[in-house]
Amino acid sequence: MNTDFLQSASFYRKLTLICYPSLLVFVALWHTVLATNEFLSVYISLAIWVVPLLLPLKGILQGNPYTHAWANFILIFYFIHSLTALYTHPDERIFAAIELILTTGAFIGATYYARYRGRELGLGIKKKKDEAVVTNAGKME
Repeated sequence: MNTDFLQSASFYRKLTLICYPSLLVFVALWHTVLATNEFLSVYISLAIWVVPLLLPLKGILQGNPYTHAWANFILIFYFIHSLTALYTHPDERIFAAIELILTTGAFIGATYYARYRGRELGLGIKKKKDEAVVTNAGKME
C-alpha cells in the first residue's frame, strides 16, 4: 500500500481546507440555529464562537504554514469545548461529536501542513553556531 501521500503537504492542506471552513460554518449554525443559548443573543454567540475562527482564515486559505501552526491554538478551544459538551450536554452530543471530528481533522491537517510545507520552504528555528545542543539525555553535543 502506497502511503507517500501522507507525507506530502498537499494532502494535509486539503484536509485543512475541508475541515476548517466546515467547522466555521457548523459552529455558526450550531450556536445560532440548531441549539440557541437562551441567555445570549445571536450576535454575542456569533462573536464568541465564530470570530476566533475568522482570525486565521485568510492565512489558511492562502496556504501560509505559519498561520496553520498558530491556528492550532484556536482549534484547541473548540476541541476542549466539544469534549466538554459530549460529557455535559446529552441532548447536543451529535453536535459535539461533529465539532470534535471537524476540529480534529483541522488540527491534524494544519499541524502536518505547517510541518511539511515549512520543510519544503526551508523554514524553521535557526540554531546559533556557538550554542551547544543539549539532547534528551542531557548530554552536550
